[in-house]
Amino acid sequence: MNLTDVINKMSLRNKIEQLSQFRLTRDDFEEMKDKLKNECIGSFILADSATAGNAELKPLTREQINEIQKVAMENHGIPLLFGHDVIHGHKICMPIPLALSASFNPELVENSYKYIAEECRNDGINWSFAPMLDLCRDPRWGRIIECPGEDPYLGEKMAEAVVKGFQGDDDKINIAACAKHFVGYGTAEGGRDYHRGEISEYTLRNYYLRAFDSAVKNGVATVMNSFNEINGIPNVCNKHLLTDVLRGEMGFDGFVISDWAAIEQLTNNGIAEDKQKAAELCLDAGIDMDMVDCCYYDNLEKSVEEGKISIKTIDEAVMRILSVKEKMGLFENPYFETVEYSKEKHRQISKELATESIVLLKNNNNTLPLDKNQKICVMGQMANDKRAVLGSWSLDCDINETVTIYDGIKSRAENTFYFDCSIPKDRTLEDTYDTDVVIVVIGESDKITGEANSIASIELSDEHKHLIKCAKKLNKKVIGILSFGRPRAFESVIDDFDALLYAWHGGSQIGNAIGDILFGDSCPSGKLPITFPRMTGQIPIYYNCTATGKGVDGYYNKILSHPNYWDTESSPLFPFGFGLSYTQFEYGQINVQQSVISLEEIKEGKTFDLSINIKNTGDFSAKEVVQCYIKDCLASMVRPQRELKLFEKVMIQKDKSQTVTFRIGAEQLGFYNSQGKYIIEKGDFRVYIGSDCLANNYVTISIK
Repeated sequence: MNLTDVINKMSLRNKIEQLSQFRLTRDDFEEMKDKLKNECIGSFILADSATAGNAELKPLTREQINEIQKVAMENHGIPLLFGHDVIHGHKICMPIPLALSASFNPELVENSYKYIAEECRNDGINWSFAPMLDLCRDPRWGRIIECPGEDPYLGEKMAEAVVKGFQGDDDKINIAACAKHFVGYGTAEGGRDYHRGEISEYTLRNYYLRAFDSAVKNGVATVMNSFNEINGIPNVCNKHLLTDVLRGEMGFDGFVISDWAAIEQLTNNGIAEDKQKAAELCLDAGIDMDMVDCCYYDNLEKSVEEGKISIKTIDEAVMRILSVKEKMGLFENPYFETVEYSKEKHRQISKELATESIVLLKNNNNTLPLDKNQKICVMGQMANDKRAVLGSWSLDCDINETVTIYDGIKSRAENTFYFDCSIPKDRTLEDTYDTDVVIVVIGESDKITGEANSIASIELSDEHKHLIKCAKKLNKKVIGILSFGRPRAFESVIDDFDALLYAWHGGSQIGNAIGDILFGDSCPSGKLPITFPRMTGQIPIYYNCTATGKGVDGYYNKILSHPNYWDTESSPLFPFGFGLSYTQFEYGQINVQQSVISLEEIKEGKTFDLSINIKNTGDFSAKEVVQCYIKDCLASMVRPQRELKLFEKVMIQKDKSQTVTFRIGAEQLGFYNSQGKYIIEKGDFRVYIGSDCLANNYVTISIK
């Protein structure tokens, strides 16, 4: 199809309509159907508000969506896009994205999004507003649940996995993905949603842009701007970022959509005097499609007439939108057909991901795994929760698919009972005296996570602490299962647990995943994708911080010349990459084939090839995430103390060994300087390989 001919036949009005997105719900279905008879609308968002992640909305049927698509095709011949916030599952829910990162298993994540895409297409959705790629270091921010964590490289791998999962590997896009929010949304001051941030060019390129660059390299169809402003410029009208960097440097060839009513918001923060000016600024900056606020729809005709916006600029934006629709095959086949898929396969991958995302934080004296013949008391309202464990942005998930944590335990150990602490009893806790073990299940509601749901403190509530103390008084083994969407600070109760599992908001199969891990049918292999602080006051604390000249690098050093704080230790409660197993892994020496390579050879593609042997010395066959970190020992700019550069998740049978190899070259050894230029410098580098960011097993390599 010649898209230039299509555009040339369109009126200016139709072109502007193509740049506009309207909301579509059951309430306005007939109105929008009538609108399409005369107007060439570009897309619909299947939502009724910006905070749809915690809303309850009865969806349109596939038949209704085909009906409205038919009106568009018969009247204009240009297919509609139907966008929806499918963040971590549609009918069957996967763990929240932050938990998916904890799996350190991009291949499994990619496969899960292929299954999610099947469910989407079956329900008339061909565009998902995911992946969310905002690097975040502040657990107070509600939207941290949607992000890949605090590490750029892990973000790159998750971006690749979700984009490939949604869109597929062939030339035709299956479900259009949307990389959001471009860029720096996770820097919101104080964790307050939508607030400003300051990001230097050095930090922007070395931390915040990398996941987006990965999405672009993997062919992401669309990008969404972030609400916030960086360094005084709202991102929705930041031409340097949207055009010079995203399109120019990264080579993005899809289209950019604004976030919900983000263009109109320029009239609220003193950037634009009215909606017409806001529309002009954003279109010129590189926003191709306007989400729901009608700033383009109502004003761009006048802007063209007044010579403030050129027809060429309009046509370029329309071309980008139509090109994505063509890549999706919508001109040839705009309608949705029944998609046959196996619910059981979807349940299975949800369970696998939940299992691999769960992080074992503590296991004194091998408390876990449990014996299925033990008498088990389960406490805590979260144990029977079916909704909160799905997490925010699971608005279409079938709650009837949820396997509760209690049901997952009970189905494996018949001698399990639930003790409801909220109901007064004559004998209070006496019912629990003959139990062998107490499992305390606590967590947070999905309603206080996600968009516009930040919290000021990440400490556990008094109710949670009281429940834990009550369990401890029984003088039984106490196991904690923590089902939160974000990292929480629980140093004050850590000693009350004999074993502790961090289960996140783990999706539809969280109960079965917990059951498998508790009783040893699966071995925990999750690793933390973000640092867990000891208390709220440590925020931000993250592993890839730069070194200081005062010897106060408390993340890695217990002995400091000056303490970071007088009222808590300087180190985190749990570091990035941390996670225990039921078995033990013995890391051998790091072997490097050639420890010195010239700068010229590195630039030409030569690599340092390293290998390490890992032996499973315990009693369980298990997966281990082998993590490779690099420290640039001497550089022209202050570099992070460690940076994750590569990882591999491997299954190692008990009493067996496996050799893991890493290839380190220009991509791993360089960095962006303050001018935005990628450079590689001569010098020494320490390469650490181990089970988390505190690994002390290293070898030195040199670029001469």
